[in-house]
Amino acid sequence: MAVDFLIVGGGIAGASAGYFLAEHGRVVLLEREEAPGYHSTGRSAALFTETYGNAAIRALTVSSGSFLRDPPKGFTDHPLLTPRGSMIVAPRDAETAYREALAEGQRYVDSVRALGVEEALALCPALRRERLGYAFLEPDAMDMDVHAIHQGFLRGLRARGGEIVSSAEVTALVRRGSVWEATTPAGRWEAPLVIDAAGAWADEVARLAGVRQMGLVPKRRTAFTIDPPAGYDTSKWPMVSDIEETLYFKPESGRLLVSPADQTPIAPCDVQPEEMDVAEAADRLQAKTTIEVRRVLRKWAGLRSFVRDKTPVVGPAPDAPGFFWLAGQGGYGIMTSPAMGRLTVALATGGTVPDELQKLGLTASAILPNRLLA
Repeated sequence: MAVDFLIVGGGIAGASAGYFLAEHGRVVLLEREEAPGYHSTGRSAALFTETYGNAAIRALTVSSGSFLRDPPKGFTDHPLLTPRGSMIVAPRDAETAYREALAEGQRYVDSVRALGVEEALALCPALRRERLGYAFLEPDAMDMDVHAIHQGFLRGLRARGGEIVSSAEVTALVRRGSVWEATTPAGRWEAPLVIDAAGAWADEVARLAGVRQMGLVPKRRTAFTIDPPAGYDTSKWPMVSDIEETLYFKPESGRLLVSPADQTPIAPCDVQPEEMDVAEAADRLQAKTTIEVRRVLRKWAGLRSFVRDKTPVVGPAPDAPGFFWLAGQGGYGIMTSPAMGRLTVALATGGTVPDELQKLGLTASAILPNRLLA
């Protein structure tokens, strides 16, 4: 079957790209699992925060905000973002790191403000006073409904005439003349442009196509939930992260979600949590707060995939006509998805970085794949 755009991967990257590309031609999205979003997208503890990531990530996040705050009619039947707030805490001996992080946050987000110890304890009374030296707050950080965002893109893709094919792992990808031919257990498709949005498997897809790989490194991130501590109303707590990036926790559906913020390199797989990571996070939580971890209710792990500069790879492969990279979103894929989808359309249809993103400081040299092949 011949189409205009063939997308490999049905996670948030492929779904958002397909949603926007479907306005420009016929799209087929191939998903290797039984349903899209099984891996990283379906395991995200996503928070919309404009102070997270490098300059390129922040530009993509800020640009995505208007879509997520006020999505198009029919995209969803309830809000995609709900108030949460994000607080960074630091011990007394981490003043330099704290002040650098605060300055960086205020550079991008006007509402970021320093907190006194009493203000921080008022926001999260379970913090141990003796471990708390400094804190700052991003009050406008928001919880994201990951499922609603992902499904909104997939539903919109279908509404615009696109097709989603599950259980369709690409087993061969060959350039024949001016088109790519993809072979899967569900059939064969051909298109002049292939979008490699395969997440942790993006380099594997490139290898199949004979395209030079990007050096993508999947990293395991662990999370688990526990009962909230007795005597506290945790529903209004912000997400709390330590300055060392070794722990974060946040309210989640009446429970507390906890993560050691681990980044363990691992081969692409159906990743599972390691007991040691769960135990370390529990120890850190109990050391920095008065919360007791008596039992773990649910635990899981996901893959966050990075290239060496921790900036997504978006654009045509310099060594393969019609092969388009959309990979390396790391832990930023959900909150940057609308901007990433629009950026994909611009670059895949012969344009350049949209003006809005350029005004926010995003340059083509920051995201195009040839930066990694020099």
